[in-house]
Formats: sequence, C-alpha cells, structure tokens
Amino acid sequence: MTCPIIRGPVDFQVAGAIDALQTRKRESRMGKSKTDGAAAAQKKRFSFPGAVATLAIVTVLVWLAALFIPPGEFLTDVDGAPIPGTYTRIDSPLTPAQRVQQLILAPVNGVYGLRSQVSEVVDTAIVGRLFGQIGVIVFIMSIGAFISVSFATRALEVAVAALANRLRDKGWALIAAVMVLFSALGSTMGFSVETLGFYALFLPLMKALGYDRLVTASMIILGALVGVMAATVNPFSIGVAANEAGVSLGEGIGLRLLLWVVLTAMAVGWVLRYAARVRRDASASLVGWDDGDAAAAAAGPDAAPPPASPDAAAASLSGKQKAVLAITAAAFGLMIFSVIPWSAVLGGRAAPADYYGSHEVAGSAPFWFELNWWFPELSMLFILASVLVGFVAKMGEKETVRLISAGAADMMGPAMVVLLAGGVSAIMNNTQTMGTILHSMEQLVSGTSAGMFALLTVGLNVPLAMLIPSSSGHGALAMPLLAPLADFAGVSRATTITAWIMGHGLALMFSPTSVVLVGGLAIAKVGYEKYLRFAWPLLLALFAVSTAIIGAVASLVQ
Repeated sequence: MTCPIIRGPVDFQVAGAIDALQTRKRESRMGKSKTDGAAAAQKKRFSFPGAVATLAIVTVLVWLAALFIPPGEFLTDVDGAPIPGTYTRIDSPLTPAQRVQQLILAPVNGVYGLRSQVSEVVDTAIVGRLFGQIGVIVFIMSIGAFISVSFATRALEVAVAALANRLRDKGWALIAAVMVLFSALGSTMGFSVETLGFYALFLPLMKALGYDRLVTASMIILGALVGVMAATVNPFSIGVAANEAGVSLGEGIGLRLLLWVVLTAMAVGWVLRYAARVRRDASASLVGWDDGDAAAAAAGPDAAPPPASPDAAAASLSGKQKAVLAITAAAFGLMIFSVIPWSAVLGGRAAPADYYGSHEVAGSAPFWFELNWWFPELSMLFILASVLVGFVAKMGEKETVRLISAGAADMMGPAMVVLLAGGVSAIMNNTQTMGTILHSMEQLVSGTSAGMFALLTVGLNVPLAMLIPSSSGHGALAMPLLAPLADFAGVSRATTITAWIMGHGLALMFSPTSVVLVGGLAIAKVGYEKYLRFAWPLLLALFAVSTAIIGAVASLVQ
C-alpha cells in the first residue's frame, strides 16, 4: 500500500521555484536563439574587405585578365619610345608554369624586384634597375619610427593641443591652406608620395579640431593628387611628355594654369563641405570615431577642442620638448626642400625623367644648393632624427631602440598595401600585355574629331594610369603614340599633353594601385570603400569639368 505524499507549503514553494527556473531557462534558450540568429544575420551582411585584401583581389583579377590579353609589342626608337603603327603580336614569353609563378611572386617583385635593361623583365634574380617599392616601404617605416619617438616626449601632444585651441574657429582655413600648398607642390614637382610622412602630424591635430580621419586623409590625398592631375611644369610628368611630343615645357601653360585653379578650388570646396558637416554633426561622419572622439565631436563646433590628454592643454613646453619640435620642423622642412628638382623646375626644360626610381631629370645641371634626395636619403633623415630626439630627450639607448622598432612595426599594414600595388605593375610588365593595351588606345583615338580626340585621350588614359601609376613611365609610353595622332585630329600637342595628364592624375585619386592613395588610407585607417563613397561625386565633377574645358580648347584652337 502506497502512502500518499503530503506536500507542505515549503514543498510547493520549492516546486514553484523549480518551475520558474525551468521557464527562465526556456526563455533564455529562446532569447539566445534569437540573439544567435541576429548575430548570424549580422555576420552574413556584406563587409567590404580591407586595404590588403582589396589589393590581393586586384592582383588576382589583373593576373586573370592578363591570361586573355594577347601579348604584343611596338618597335622602338633609339630612346626606347614606341613607334606608331608598328604594333605586332608576339608569342607569350611565359610558360603556363611561369604565369602561375608571376602571381605567386608578385608581392616579392613588388618589394625589391629589379627590371632588366635588356629584356625589361622584372625579377629578383637578375641585374637591372630597382622596380619594387622597397624605397617607399622603408620611408614609411622610418616615418613611423620618428613619430613614435617624438610622441613619447609629449612635445607634439602639447603643441597640437595649443595649436588646436588657437585654431578652434579656423580649422577650415588650415584645411584650405594645406590643400592649396600640396596642390601647388604636386603641380610643379609631382609632390605626392612624400605626403605619406604628414599623416602622423595632421591626424592628431585634425582630431583635436573636431574632424574625423576622412577629413585628414582627403585633405592630404586630394590636395596632392589634384595638383598632380593639374600639373603645370612638373618635370616628372609634363616634362617627360613634352620631350616625347617634341614641344617645350611652356607650351600650353595657360590652359594648365586655368585647370589648376579650377580643379584645386573644386577639391578644396568639396573637402571643406564635408568637414563642416562633420564638425557640426558628429553622426554625419562616414568613417565613425575612435573611442572618446564621438563625445568630443558631438560637443559642437563652438566647444573647446579636447586635448590629447587631460593635462595637455594646461602643460607648457619644456626646453627638451621645444628642441624636439625644432627637430621635427627641421626634418619635414628639409624633406620638402631636398626633393624639389630646382634646376628642372626653374629651368623649364622638357627632358626624360624618372620620378619613382632615381627621381632625376636627364640633362639638368643641379644648382649648388640642390640636394636631389630621394627615398634612401629621406629614410635615413628620419632615422637619424629619431636617434637625435632620443638623445635630446635623454631616453637612453634601449628605450630609443624600442620606440623606433614599435613605430616601424606600426607601419607594416601600409607597407603591405604598397608592396601589393607594386606587384600588380610587375605582373603587367612581365606578361608583355601593355603593348596590346596601347595598340587598342591607338585604334580608338585614330580618325576622331578634335573635341572627341581630347575627350578620349582623357578617358583612355584613366585605366592606363591604373596599370602604370608612374607619370614618367606612363608619359614615355603613351605620348609617342598620341602626339602624331593629335596632328591628324587637328589638336595641338600641348593640348594633348594636358588631356593626358588629366586622365593620369584622375586615376591616381581612386585606383587601388595608387601608392599615394592606398598607402595614405591605410595610415589614416580609412576604408577604401568609404573613401570612394565620399569622393566619387567630386571625381565625376573633375572629369566632366576638365574634359569640357580641354574639349572646348581643342575644338576652338586648331
């Protein structure tokens, strides 16, 4: 006989508690399931790849395209320039295994590949001129080392806080002044890759003024590259093209000056428009804010800019910090002065030149004060400046070396982007498909009217510049073909040079193979897709305005 179980009040309380616990567990599982579902949905949402992944994808796509473009070549004159009308197809110089090897070794060739002066093949196991981007990479890392040591002294932090407080209502003037200066330097001597050293100075300053990272990146990138696009007497682009076309450097200067003024004003206005919107409303930022920056930006344009640390605004510069600032100003000032080819710019000669490699203009006798420095000297300038800052600040050998190493390591991301961009150019060079691409351009512009010729010259040189980012190399290849075709179309050769540089410079503002663009975005930590979202209306406007002006001049002045 089974005795009935008699439950007391406590038993019912325990049972109720167990039921409640089981109910909460079921709800928790359901809630977790919903959360997991939401998280899964979030994970499935498309996210644009980062800079390194983007360049890796571009490398593969260019390699695949090269499989279907037949190789070809032009006969060349004594200077190595292609002769119009001499294009012929050739057998591929690469076996299937070698084609695969080109893809695998592209990043290596992009770092320290050498270009043979006999076969013009880029490889690491031949004798030739440096083709890879190792110079740019070491320069970027040396800048990182210098900034790391300098910031450890808090000299830049205190100076930025004081300058930001002084420029609280004049941030727009700083943006405009920097862009006009960089544009003028880009227009006259191709100043562009050198701007990679300025991010470490402007990022904290613009942040303190209430602007996001995109404002800083676009100020530097668009400022320099709109000048490259509207080049006036740049010996590394206009000088090379004028030499190939057989005209003087000064021909067409009036048109180029007009375009420089108009296009620079457009770029400055576009950046100022976005900068004002972000400073007025922090939520309008396309790139978001770092931790703590959003609240500072949301305080409004009239609020005092936040210092980099709580006591930075109240601090005054010590003697050591003033010495560090003097070293910083001297290093950056010397960098700008040393890379300007004064004799070529002031002499106004059209001659062969090399921007990325030797940074020299052929036949120019340098002035006594001209330094003609390039990446090797610039890299050591900032390494030695780093050591000098460590010595002045009495950091000691171990701390100085640690900071130099840490700063250089911080630049590995941008360095990877740069080497991948160089690898794309190596693939196009070694597959010998550039001749076929040039021949296609030659056919498209043949027999067109003056206005259409100018329009096509701009448009067709945009994709060509994506494959040949060097203005010197691009001009040496394209102008020998375009110059005689311009004669048949009734377009002056000087106008054709202007149309060519418009296409080249425009491409550098959005091409993933542009070292100035992808390197700058990587340093500023701005996504490539977010930059394009910001810049594409401006790029279309620059294309429309430049082609309209050049087309009108080509049609009216024949």
